[in-house]
Amino acid sequence: MKFKYKKYGPGILRPVIPIELVHKDKVIKYEVLVDSGADICIFDAQIGEVLNLDVESGEKQEVSGITGSPEYYYLHTIIMRVGGHAHSLRAGFLPRIARLGYGVVGQHGFFDLFVVKFDFKKEEIELMSRR
Repeated sequence: MKFKYKKYGPGILRPVIPIELVHKDKVIKYEVLVDSGADICIFDAQIGEVLNLDVESGEKQEVSGITGSPEYYYLHTIIMRVGGHAHSLRAGFLPRIARLGYGVVGQHGFFDLFVVKFDFKKEEIELMSRR
C-alpha cells in the first residue's frame, strides 16, 4: 500500500499517514509520523482517553527523544489499522504529544510489521506487510 507524504508548507514534506486506533468498540482516525528513529508507537494520551483507556493504569515508561525532556508514557495493548489491515500492538500514550501535531509509529509495532520504503522524490511511502 502507498501513501503520499503530507505537505506542511513550501518544501516541507513529512511521512505522515492516516491510521485507525481501535479499543473494544471505539475507533479513532489519527495521523502518525512514520519514524524509523522511534523505538515504539506513541500516541497522545487524549486519544487513549477517547478509546476509553485508563491511560495512567498502563505500564509506566520514560521517554525524552520525542519531547526534548524526560516525560512519562503509559503502555496499553490496542489494535492499529493501516490501510485496512489490523494489527495488535503495545503502544505508549503520552500526555501533551498533541502539541507536536501527530503521534509516531516506530520500530516495535510498525517497522516489525511492515517493510517500509521512503521515496522522497516521489513524495511517497510504501508499506509491504511482513505477513
